[in-house]
Amino acid sequence: MPELKIAVVPVTPFQQNCSIVWDEESKKGAVIDPGGDLPRILAALEELEVTAEKIVLTHGHIDHAGGAAELAETLKVPVEGPNEADRFLLDDLPSAGARTGIPGRPVTPSRWLNEGDTVEIGGFSFEVLHVPGHTPGHIVLVNRPAGFAIVGDTLFQRSVGRTDFPYGNHDQLIAGIRTKLLPLGDAVGILPGHGSTSTIGAEKQSNPFLR
Repeated sequence: MPELKIAVVPVTPFQQNCSIVWDEESKKGAVIDPGGDLPRILAALEELEVTAEKIVLTHGHIDHAGGAAELAETLKVPVEGPNEADRFLLDDLPSAGARTGIPGRPVTPSRWLNEGDTVEIGGFSFEVLHVPGHTPGHIVLVNRPAGFAIVGDTLFQRSVGRTDFPYGNHDQLIAGIRTKLLPLGDAVGILPGHGSTSTIGAEKQSNPFLR
C-alpha cells in the first residue's frame, strides 16, 4: 500500500510550516506553501530523495507564497492553488515582501482551486475545501483515507487565523471551520501553517475560539 509521508520545513521569520508531502514508494510529491528560505526547502527535498511534481498554495500571504515563483522555476513544476479570490495577494507579493523583509515575486498559478476540486500528490488524492476569512481565497487540503488535513492559516492549536486585515472576516472564518473542518471527524490530524500539529477533536475540546 502507498504510504503518505509529510515533512515540515519551517521557513521565513514567521516560522511558517512549509511542508513536503510525498508517497514513500514512488518518492514523488509536492511542496506546500514555500514562503521562502528556498535553499532549506531544496536541501530537504534532496535529503528525503523526493521529486516534487508541483507546488500547492493554501493562500496568498507572503510567508506562504513568497518563494513559489522562484521554486517553480527551479524545479520546473506547476503551481496549483489557492482559490482565485487571492489573486490580488499573489500579484502584490513584491510589496508584501518589502513590508516584511521576505523576498517575494508575483506568481500566477497554473490552476486555481475551487471547493470540491481534487489535488493529486504522489498518487494520493486531496480534496479541496474553500475556507475564506483569513484571506478570501484560502483553501484546505484533506486526505480522508489518511485522516489528515493541511489547514494553512485557518485553524491552529488553540487558535484560529488572523482576520484583522481589510479583507479578513472573522465570522466567515469561524463558520467555515465549524461547517467544513469540524465535520471531518475528531480523529483527523491537522497541520497548521504555524505552530504544532493537532487534531479536530482536540480543537473542538480546547480551542477557545470554537466554544
